[in-house]
Amino acid sequence: MEYFFVRCQGYENSLAECVIYDKVKIDNRDVATATCVQTPGEECDFSCVSGKCVSLSQTCDGVDDCGDRSDEMCCKSKTNGAFRCSTGVCLHPEAVGDGQVDCLDGEDESKTHTSTDSKTKVTRAHLESQLNCGVPNADDDAVEELGGRSRFKRVLGGVPTQIQWQVAIEMNRKIHCGGAYIGGCWVITAAHCIGPNPDAFRVKFSLWQRTRSQSSTDIVPVQSVHIHPNYNPVTRENDIALVELEKLPLREECLINNSAISPICVPWTTRLFQPNHTCTISGWGQTAGTRAWQLLLWAKVSLIEDCQKFYNDSFKPGMICAGDLDGSVDACEGDNGGPLVCEDAVGVSYLWGIISWGRGCGRPRSPGVYTQVAHYFEWIRLITGWPAVTKYNS
Repeated sequence: MEYFFVRCQGYENSLAECVIYDKVKIDNRDVATATCVQTPGEECDFSCVSGKCVSLSQTCDGVDDCGDRSDEMCCKSKTNGAFRCSTGVCLHPEAVGDGQVDCLDGEDESKTHTSTDSKTKVTRAHLESQLNCGVPNADDDAVEELGGRSRFKRVLGGVPTQIQWQVAIEMNRKIHCGGAYIGGCWVITAAHCIGPNPDAFRVKFSLWQRTRSQSSTDIVPVQSVHIHPNYNPVTRENDIALVELEKLPLREECLINNSAISPICVPWTTRLFQPNHTCTISGWGQTAGTRAWQLLLWAKVSLIEDCQKFYNDSFKPGMICAGDLDGSVDACEGDNGGPLVCEDAVGVSYLWGIISWGRGCGRPRSPGVYTQVAHYFEWIRLITGWPAVTKYNS
């Protein structure tokens, strides 16, 4: 029997929202144990997951008094004037009807609720339109601007396409790297693709042709850059960065409503996809020779087990590799920072990796190396401020 170490913070609705680490070797007597956070000293009305104590009057009022939102999770009937999601999460009244989905089922933005205490009814159409990440919008008309071609095939060995979470990172007005939109005002890319000065970069959305924008293309300035604090530019360890977009004037949103743009889901466990799973990579990098391709390309790659045998000590924790061992399909220069996307059994796509580095381009037995996004789930949640980044990146 296999055992796994699972770390939860106390306000998850299921084990799926906890961080699941690799297999561990333990004695059978230790199976299914739980370690709870304990607050030393005198008792308090409510113990936060972080260890902080707050009064009962501060719980379930929609205000994050704990700092980890644990005082606003698992609320029952008592709400202290807050709006209660059906999952038990309490929101501040100002978060209701503000155009941003905060409840997992979107009920805080449903027009059917009449008060903060009434039971909300939400239509299936509303849920699908407001919540889904990792599912492209069906009404996107960007395909027509490419002559009606929805998918082609050739990245090295890839095919032109439109990918609604793919972004281009521009440095000094030239495409420098790729990235992935994860919802809200946030983009993920490789740390080596970005610098600390946000003014030097812009992010382009819905860009299918490298040198030509279409009507759905959106260009957004960068508000701030968050490079992983342990990033090593020599070894490419922790090669991940979060880019915060600049908000629209007098608004909380960073993007105009655009059916050509859709977020990719953030995976919460490193065990969501296994070796040999077929995933896709995309970018504007080299295909053959030395020239970058003008159209956004995609290609299928397989997740590869035990990459240490190909790269020895250069392969570090937080890295994964994918590709074809014969070198026929690979990420190349110009694709860096772009997404490695894997689809689950129900068709939801997850950002499984970030194109990071490799030995050459398309060499046999030298698969591409990617930053494993799930490995950095807690860091992503900390920087973005989302209390529970799951498949609903709202």
